[in-house]
Amino acid sequence: MSASLVQDPAEPRLLVSVRDPAEAEAARLAGADLIDAKDPDRGALGALDPAIVREIVVRVAGAAETSAVADPAASAVAAMAATGVDWVKAGLDATCRRDLAAFGDLAAAAPGRLIAVLFAEDGPAAALVPALAAAGFAGAMIDTAGKRGARLPDLVGPEDLATFTAACRRHGLMSGLAGSLRVIDIAVLRAHRPDYLGFRGGLCREFDRRNGIDPLRVAEALRVLRPDRRDAA
Repeated sequence: MSASLVQDPAEPRLLVSVRDPAEAEAARLAGADLIDAKDPDRGALGALDPAIVREIVVRVAGAAETSAVADPAASAVAAMAATGVDWVKAGLDATCRRDLAAFGDLAAAAPGRLIAVLFAEDGPAAALVPALAAAGFAGAMIDTAGKRGARLPDLVGPEDLATFTAACRRHGLMSGLAGSLRVIDIAVLRAHRPDYLGFRGGLCREFDRRNGIDPLRVAEALRVLRPDRRDAA
């Protein structure tokens, strides 16, 4: 795991998903910690063209961590890793979860850089963490497959979320929580000590994930995430 991910887990960092270089720059200037490239028009984990991801990496220019969604196939993961992003994310649906033998091939396509995304609708995720760690994944996130209504806290109870993040810490994986989150969810979810909280629609204009990122909402999320820093200022 990258030394840049070693942090106080009591203070999650902010992941903002973007679809193009302009949104990436807006998120970077607003202070996002991790800029995540994906196509919101292609569902929860739609992959962008690697050429667009390369442009995003250039635009961010090392001012924040970067990640990008890839289809859950070794060739797609390798192609996205070649763009220069720090991390590659691959969604593991219910079918992929059962194919534990394939975990190693996926992780080997982006050594030390692959993040598994597990969908809340598919049931508890903590039991998969040991297999992900053994296969060489760098981290794991819980997200929602549906993006029209239920948020992560509506689908996964606090005990399951706490068990998941604790399992990630125990096995040396970065952890993240996402899924139609709003700023109002931060206070509850930060108690589970994830490394990252991931946002898209909750930080877009009119709370519509198909609209552009609103830098003022990014700044608001950061103020809620880091109240001690705000008070110190």
